[in-house]
Amino acid sequence: MQTRLGPPHPRHAEAAVADALADTRVVLVNGARQSGKSTLVRLVAKGRETEWRDLDASLMRQAALSDPDGFVDYPGLMVIDEIQRAPELLLSIKSQVDSDPRPGRFLLTGSARVLGLRALPDTLVGRMETIELWPFSQGEIDGSPDAFIDAVFAQGEDIRHSTAVPRAEYADRIVRGGFPEAIARTNDKRRRSFFDSYVGDLIARDIRQLSEIERTTEMRALVRMLAARSGQLLVPTALGNDLGLGTNTIKRYISLLEEVYLIKRIPSWSRNLSNRATMTPKVAFVDSGIAASLIGADPRSLLRPGGQFGPLLEGFVLMELARQIGWASEEVSMFHYRTKDQVEVDAVLENRRGEVVAIEVKAASTVGADDFRHLRHLAERLGDEFIVGIVLHTGAQTLSFGPKMVAVPVSAVWEVPNA
Repeated sequence: MQTRLGPPHPRHAEAAVADALADTRVVLVNGARQSGKSTLVRLVAKGRETEWRDLDASLMRQAALSDPDGFVDYPGLMVIDEIQRAPELLLSIKSQVDSDPRPGRFLLTGSARVLGLRALPDTLVGRMETIELWPFSQGEIDGSPDAFIDAVFAQGEDIRHSTAVPRAEYADRIVRGGFPEAIARTNDKRRRSFFDSYVGDLIARDIRQLSEIERTTEMRALVRMLAARSGQLLVPTALGNDLGLGTNTIKRYISLLEEVYLIKRIPSWSRNLSNRATMTPKVAFVDSGIAASLIGADPRSLLRPGGQFGPLLEGFVLMELARQIGWASEEVSMFHYRTKDQVEVDAVLENRRGEVVAIEVKAASTVGADDFRHLRHLAERLGDEFIVGIVLHTGAQTLSFGPKMVAVPVSAVWEVPNA
C-alpha cells in the first residue's frame, strides 16, 4: 500500500474553514469524534489571537453553564471545542455576534449534528456556516488528487485511469478506514481495539447524552446488524423484527447513530422515471474500518469466497464520494436507485443542471457487458441528461463498453486529477 511521510493532512477542510471564517461570524466544524476536528481547528487558528475553550473538561463546562454570557465575551477569535456539551452557549454567542458582527468571531466544533440537538435553544440562522468533517479520504491519506467527481462530470465517457492497486490493497484500505488514530496503528489488534473502544464510547457517552437510552445492549446489537447489512436497504420494520424491537424504537436509534456520524443514509432517487422506484434509503457506515471491525472482518477474510468484500467495498466507495461532495467544484447530490423490479444502481450523482453520473461498484477485477444493464436502464430514460455510466472494479484498466458506458478501476475515485 502506498504510504506517505508524516500524518495525513485535512487539506480540503482547512481551506473551507479558513474561507468561511473570512466572511462568516460563526463557523461550526461538525463531524465524527476522533476525525481530526481539533487538529484542523488548530491549523486554521494558528497565527491568530485565539482563546481556546474545551467543553470536554468538566470545570470548563461548569463555567460555561454558570455564566454563559461571560464565558463567550472575548474580542478575538474564540474556539469552543465540543459545543454539543453546552448548547445553551449558542444564545450567548448569538448575542455577541449581533452586537459585534465582525466575521471570524467564533470557531466551534461538535461531535454530533448540533442543529439536531433536542436542547438547542437557537440555530443562529444567517450567522453560522457549518462544515462537516469526515474521517480522512484516501486522497488525504495518500496525498493524491481526490478529484473524481469534478473529473467525471467534465470528461464523461472520456475519463481514463490505470492503476497498480491490487485487489488485496482495497481490502486493506477498507479495514484500515480513515480515522487518524486507526491509520497510525499499523498493528491489526491495536487497530481493532481502537474501533471497539470508539463504538463503545460513542454509545455509552455521546448517544446517551443526546437521548436517555438505558438499554445500550440493544443499540450495540443494532450497530452490528447494520454493519452486516452495509449497502443494503434500510428497512426499520425488518430490523425491528430481527431484534425484537418496535419500529419506532429502531427509527429513533437510527437517527441517533446518524447524528453522531456513525452511519449515513443514502436517499433513493426517482425523478418519476418509473412508478416502480422504491423510496427506501440505503445505509453506509461513515468509516469502513468500523464496519469491518464490527463484523470481525480482516483483509484476508474479506477476500475469501462468501466474505463481505462486495458490500463493504460499496460502502467504502459511497463514503469516499460523500467526502468529495464537500469540496468538489461541481455541486452534486448523491442518491441510490432501485425499483421493485430489482433494477439497482449503487450511486446516482446529480448536479444542479439535472445531469447524472451513475455508478455501480463491482468487487471483481473483470467486467462484462451484463454489469452495465442497470446503468443502461437509466441511460435510456434520461437521454441527454445522462453523462456516463461507470462500473468501478478492482482491475487495472479503463475499458469502454459502448456509448457512455465505461469500466474504471476503483482507485480512480482518489487518484484521478481534474484535468
